[in-house]
Amino acid sequence: MAKRGGFGGGMPGNMNNLMKQAQKMQRQMEEQQKALQEKEFEATAGGGVVSVTANGKKEIVKLTIDPEVVDPDDVETLEDLVVAALNEVFKKIDAEQANVYGKMTGGMGGLGGGLF
Repeated sequence: MAKRGGFGGGMPGNMNNLMKQAQKMQRQMEEQQKALQEKEFEATAGGGVVSVTANGKKEIVKLTIDPEVVDPDDVETLEDLVVAALNEVFKKIDAEQANVYGKMTGGMGGLGGGLF
């Protein structure tokens, strides 16, 4: 007589499918993470006189400062503009990360938000 239900019945097949889905999701997340790290984000400050480009790893890859904004008697303003541009580019990266990862975990049918 064959066993039905319990751990000896339909569970191993379901567990196998669950493991396959988890592995697939992990690969997708790794691909998304790699793509995000390679993507470049740009932000400006002061109407574009300071421009910052960073990658998804939050590494600055380019910083441009318009010579017109360079005033030896007012270094503080230039510093503020650089800080503002850096903060803005990091906010863009954070928002994109939240968007990408939110889509990934949102497709888990509540796994991330209520399994435990």
